[in-house]
Amino acid sequence: MNKNFKILSALALAGITAITSAFMFGCGKSKTSNKGNAIVRLNEVTRSVFYAPMYVAISQGFFEQNGIDIDLQTGEPD
Repeated sequence: MNKNFKILSALALAGITAITSAFMFGCGKSKTSNKGNAIVRLNEVTRSVFYAPMYVAISQGFFEQNGIDIDLQTGEPD
């Protein structure tokens, strides 16, 4: 029984590793622009000082330096 337990444990560990790897690396391709950057759509409630760090990061080009194109939109009530 001890030998069977070791084999079962090894198989379970291999299965868990395979499933984890599939989730981490095989979840699909991200949408990219012509430059190869990922496109991220941000929808803010209103223009506000609350979002100041994001505005600074956009104006300083931090997102572009890291391969992210920002599509900034302001939400409106229905």
